[in-house]
Amino acid sequence: MVRLSISLSRARTGASVLFVVSMLLLVSCAPSSPSRPSSPASQPSAPSRIMAVVSGDPPVLYSKLADPAIAGVSAIEALVNVGLSIQDQAGVARPRLAESLPSVENGLWIVSPDGTMETTWKIRSGAQWHDGIPLDADDLVFTSQVVRDPDLPAFGDPALRAIADVRPVDERTVVVSWSRPYIYADQMFGTLAMPIPRHLLESAYSDSKATFTDQPYWSHGFVGNGPFRLKDWEAGSHLVVEAFDGYLLGRPKIDEIEIRVIIDTNVLVSNVLSGEVDVSLGRNVSPEQAALLRQQWQGGRVDVGRLTLALNVWPQFVNPRPQVVSDVRFRRALYAALDRQTMAETIEGGLSYVADGWITPSLPEYADVAQSLVRYEYDPARSRQEIQALGFSMGPDGTWRDSAGLPLSVEIMTIALPEINQRTLLTVADSWQRVGVGVEPNVVPTQRAADPASRSSFPGFQILRYPSDVFTNAAGGFHSLAARLPENNFIARGPGGGLNWSRYADPEMDGLVERFYATVPRRERLQVAGQILHQVTDQLVVMPLFWDPSLNLVSSRVLNVPPIGDAVPWNAEEWQTT
Repeated sequence: MVRLSISLSRARTGASVLFVVSMLLLVSCAPSSPSRPSSPASQPSAPSRIMAVVSGDPPVLYSKLADPAIAGVSAIEALVNVGLSIQDQAGVARPRLAESLPSVENGLWIVSPDGTMETTWKIRSGAQWHDGIPLDADDLVFTSQVVRDPDLPAFGDPALRAIADVRPVDERTVVVSWSRPYIYADQMFGTLAMPIPRHLLESAYSDSKATFTDQPYWSHGFVGNGPFRLKDWEAGSHLVVEAFDGYLLGRPKIDEIEIRVIIDTNVLVSNVLSGEVDVSLGRNVSPEQAALLRQQWQGGRVDVGRLTLALNVWPQFVNPRPQVVSDVRFRRALYAALDRQTMAETIEGGLSYVADGWITPSLPEYADVAQSLVRYEYDPARSRQEIQALGFSMGPDGTWRDSAGLPLSVEIMTIALPEINQRTLLTVADSWQRVGVGVEPNVVPTQRAADPASRSSFPGFQILRYPSDVFTNAAGGFHSLAARLPENNFIARGPGGGLNWSRYADPEMDGLVERFYATVPRRERLQVAGQILHQVTDQLVVMPLFWDPSLNLVSSRVLNVPPIGDAVPWNAEEWQTT
């Protein structure tokens, strides 16, 4: 019984007092009803938050303005800004803010007999910037103006020189006119040029191009159109992004993501093992650290993303020393001396495999061109036989010598970072020494790595970790215009912006590369790609070693995160916590 304390006015009648008291006593003595839990609908759920990590300190949120060596910039950009198209973790192009991707089949990509083209883009209804202003055709026209401006080269891409005009058709439609064929025209307002808001930046662009990239918009004042919007940013420490209610593809299921900046990857690993990290963005950990996490991290997993990078040995084709480097028989002999399978297992911690050519098996196009590759097996005995057939004889010290009695020796150059370059160099050097070839290792210090003349004029071979797939360097990287020579100031200018480190020049290859970039229909284009890959692997223009996987870390409490690795988190609005 509940004890009551009641004060009643003396003016009240006794009957009234007795009635009130009796009613209160009845209520207080009645058996209590069991308490009912509140309806779930009446209780607001706690906001869902996750902790992400990057091992680079992003200076801006528009990746074209950032050093590509800074890890995580593109990944963070994808959280806050979305293009009309995107490539998923498998390298497949998808429409995002566009109704559909331009293609010959749907009539939005028209190729004229004279080689000129038109691609039509239509923005999906409801696309908007984080400040609520609609994303419209004027934004796309303004974007194309900025990225093609020769006074703002940081935004540009060599392919954009082929654009003749961009004109609006209505509020949500633009037509891009191309002066020549370009097979990546369906990436115009995605990979090539992310949309830029005209209403926020047109005045700054008109007032001063010299200070345009210094605008706070690109960093702390960033306004994008993606699933998350910038909430807080402390340089060198962290960023916080919050769900954008007006995102066209649906409000994200995660309310907030804090992105910590941890440069030291050992500290990063410690944070992961202590349960502080849910997702990593961009390339972060080494293969050794990934192997450790796979063994000890009970609360998550290590995903291998799309393979886009390979360790390669590039032979010198311009005045090589010794001259025998230019002989494909010698290159084949050296290639046979490399146990690439063991290299992939030991250097990459079992996370990778051998690269037979410049196209990763994870790409959907691999099945169409794989039969064109010339493959080589590990065979040190054959390596010795082929070197002997070239006229060399084995000296008493176990090293091959030429007809003049001089030892056969080659230089292998690489750059100091990333560290995997040096580990690969030592392994290749040891393999070649075991078959009797002398090796002179040359590790270029970081401060000299940007010198194009010395990087291009290596005498024998160079080991580099570079993107390797048929739709980037695999084609444009072997055009003679992409060869780094004194007459072009050692700057590659080939189709597709390729990097012809071998300085290979062949008229037949030039013709194939030009056909590749001008062939829009997929089937015919892949036939040309197969011819390119056959010539590259048959002549060993480059000697692929093994794929260098891009890794990302995902805790068990976060669902729907694909193995993105170095790719962008294209589906972040679908992530959710358990």
